[in-house]
Amino acid sequence: MLLQACTVTPPQNTSNICDIFFEKRDWYDAAKDMQDKWGVPIHVPMSMMYQESSFKAKARPPKAYYFFGLVPWGHVSTAYGYSQAKTPTWDDYVRETDNSWADRTDFDDAIDFMGWFISKTHKINGVSKWDAEKQYLNYHEGWGGYKRKSFNKKPWLIKVANTVQSRSITYAKQLKTCEEELSEGWFWRLFS
Repeated sequence: MLLQACTVTPPQNTSNICDIFFEKRDWYDAAKDMQDKWGVPIHVPMSMMYQESSFKAKARPPKAYYFFGLVPWGHVSTAYGYSQAKTPTWDDYVRETDNSWADRTDFDDAIDFMGWFISKTHKINGVSKWDAEKQYLNYHEGWGGYKRKSFNKKPWLIKVANTVQSRSITYAKQLKTCEEELSEGWFWRLFS
């Protein structure tokens, strides 16, 4: 019970990026750091993270196998945490960024991972860092799967990617209305 109390709860209003960042000010700072480091606009990974985990620190895919047809056994994949990063891809990120302390349940690390992934997608497959739909298809299918257009056999995934794109546009518009206030230093926040 004590461990559950330490887990960060998801933001109350996940449909508004300003509300998310006003509730969790340190998330904005982490997202801004990611943007500065990787050149990735904040609204793109935030819309992808919403889709992947609904901002739940310890999100996992559903259990898929049933032992004797009754008892759930194992998970569909190794995806875990805010970003739902799969273990092999997370290990690549840790190795390439020399960040051995990174944790998939830490928002700062998860948003940085997504910035790294989106930046690599831009280099590998030429997808704009601003294109949430195609970035999400890469994220879901992997770089090779995207090149092979494996998503064309998954109409449901194309719909989800469209939803991510739509949310990204909404988040971008919302962020324009509050980013100046969010960017104020910690000193000025004390008096607001």
